[in-house]
Amino acid sequence: MTAPYAEVIGDPIEQSKSPAIHGFWLAELGIAGEYRACHVLPGGVEAYLAKRRADPDWRGCNVTMPHKQAVMPFLDLIDPLAARIGAVNTIVREQGKLVGYNTDVAGFLEPLQPRLGEIHLYRMARIFGAGGAARAIIAALAGKNFTLVVAARDPAKARALLDELDPGGEHHAVDLAHFAPETDFEFDDRKGCLDLVINASPLGMAGKPPLAFDFSHAPPGSVVYDIVTHPLDTPLLEAARAQGLPTVDGLAMLIGQAAAAFEKFYGQPAPREHDAELRAMLTA
Repeated sequence: MTAPYAEVIGDPIEQSKSPAIHGFWLAELGIAGEYRACHVLPGGVEAYLAKRRADPDWRGCNVTMPHKQAVMPFLDLIDPLAARIGAVNTIVREQGKLVGYNTDVAGFLEPLQPRLGEIHLYRMARIFGAGGAARAIIAALAGKNFTLVVAARDPAKARALLDELDPGGEHHAVDLAHFAPETDFEFDDRKGCLDLVINASPLGMAGKPPLAFDFSHAPPGSVVYDIVTHPLDTPLLEAARAQGLPTVDGLAMLIGQAAAAFEKFYGQPAPREHDAELRAMLTA
C-alpha cells in the first residue's frame, strides 16, 4: 500500500510553501505520509476532484488562488463558516464525502489572539483587497467587533462584500487610491483602541507593484499585517517598521491555516513547538 497524501492546488503553484510546511511536520511526527503541490488550471477543478475522489490514498487538499470559490460546486458538504465566507481553502474526504472548510480565518486570527484577548474601547481595521483572502479576513474581524474600512479598485465590490458578510455592521468601502496620498487627519487618543492595517491583496508580491499606502493614515500603534508570503518582507512591512509600528507577516497566517488543515488530513495536531525551527527553514 502506498503512503497517504494530501496536496495543495492552485495556478500558479510552484511558489507555494505548503509542501515544505506539511513535510516538516510529517517528518517531526514520523508520519508515513506525503504532501505535494499540484498545478490545476482554471477549468480543471472538476476533473481534478473527480480523479482524486477515486484515489484511496488521497486525504484531501489545500486550495489557493484562483480556485477557492471554483471548487465549491463540486463538493458534497461545505462547513457553515466556509459557506458564510463563500470560499474554501481546505477539502477533506470524510466518510467518502468531500467536505470543504475554510482554515484561513483561524490562520489569520492566530497571531492576533494576544491582542484580541484584551478589552478595547474601539476596534478598527483598514483592509486592502476584495478577493478570496479578503472574504475570510472580513468575516473573521466582523466577528471580533471591528469596524472595517475595505479599500479596493472597485469600491462597489468591496461594499457588496461587506453587505454580504456582515450586513448589520457599520463598515465603509473606499477606492484603493484613498489611502495613497498624505492626509493631515489628526487621530484621537488611541489609548484602549486596536487599529489594524491589513494587506489582503497581491500588491507587494514579487512581480507586482507595492501597495500605495501613506502612513499618515495609520493611527499611532497600528498593527500592520501583510498576508503576502513572496517576498515575506514586503515594502509595506519595511515601511511600517521604519515608522516603529508592530508588524505581522504572511508566514504567520500561512502556518496557522496549515496547522488547522494538517490535523484534518493526518489526524494529529501539528507539532507547533517547532515553529521557530520551521520559520528558520522557510526563510533560509
